[in-house]
Amino acid sequence: MAAVPQLFLSRPLFFPVAKLSTSTSSYHSFGSKSKLNQCRRRNNLHVSDRRWMLSTRASATVKGPAAVERDERVKKVHSTEEFDSALREAKNKLVVVEYAAINVPNSRKIYPVMVELSSTCSDVDFILVMGDESEQTRELCRREGVNKAPHFTFYKDMEKIHEEESIGPDELRGDVLYYGDKHSLVVQLHNRVDVEELIKKENRKGGRLVVLDVGLKHCGPCVKVYPTVIKLSRSMEDMVVFARMNGDENESCMEFVKDMDVVEVPTFLFIKNGEICGRYVGSGKGELIGEILRYQGVISIT
Repeated sequence: MAAVPQLFLSRPLFFPVAKLSTSTSSYHSFGSKSKLNQCRRRNNLHVSDRRWMLSTRASATVKGPAAVERDERVKKVHSTEEFDSALREAKNKLVVVEYAAINVPNSRKIYPVMVELSSTCSDVDFILVMGDESEQTRELCRREGVNKAPHFTFYKDMEKIHEEESIGPDELRGDVLYYGDKHSLVVQLHNRVDVEELIKKENRKGGRLVVLDVGLKHCGPCVKVYPTVIKLSRSMEDMVVFARMNGDENESCMEFVKDMDVVEVPTFLFIKNGEICGRYVGSGKGELIGEILRYQGVISIT
C-alpha cells in the first residue's frame, strides 16, 4: 500500500464533513421483516414495484412512451447475484446505483433525474435497487452498508468510489459529471508525467494558460465546482486549457500535490509558459473566473 503523504494526514482539508439528515419522513430503513411480512411482500412485489415506477414516470419531464423508453435504460436488480453481474459487465465504466424504497417520497422525486441522466450519459450505467422489495434486496443493502433510502453509491471496476445520502437533483448531476466525465474538454491527468506532457504540448502550441483543478475523490466542494469547470473549458477553449487531477488517485498524484504545496482542495493551479504563476483555493464560480482572467492576462495582475 502506498504511503499517504503527510499533507493529507496533518493538515485539515478545505471542506467540512456534511451531516446526514435523519428525518423519518425522508428516509426508509431497510430492517429485517417478520416471516409474515416477507410473505406479504413477495405476494405484492410486482404490483408495488409497478405502481412505484408508474408514479415516478408520471413526474418525469418526458411523458408517455418516451418516458417508458428512457426508464428502460435504468437497470433494475433484485438480488446480490444480479447486482454483482451488472458491476462486472460495466467493467471500467462508472456505475450509479440508487437504493430506493417504495413508500419514500424522496425516492420517487429523485428517480426521474436518474432516468434523465441515463438518457444523456451513455457511458455511465445506472442501477435501481428497491431495498424493501424482498429479503434478497435487504441482504444486498446490508452487504453494501446501506440502511436508509434514498442512497446513491458510485462504483468503478467493482470498487465503491463514492456514496451520498440526502442528495438533490443538482448534486446528483454534479456527482455524475465529476466521477464519470470522459468527453468534456477537461484533460484528465493521472500522474506527474501527464502534467509535464500537457505543459510541453501547450508550450509548443503557443502557450495557452493551463488551469489545473486539483481535488480529491471524496470532496464536496470539488464536485460542486466541476460543472463550472466543464462550462468554462468550452467557453474559454481558445485561450485556456483546463485539466483535472485527483490528489488521492495514486502515489504519483500524491507526490505531485505535495510538491506543489497543495494543502486544501479544490486548488486551481495557473500555469503559463511552463511556470506556476498563481493559484486559487475554493469553489466560488465568480472568484474562479476572475482569477483565470487575471492570470490569462486579460486583467492586470496589480
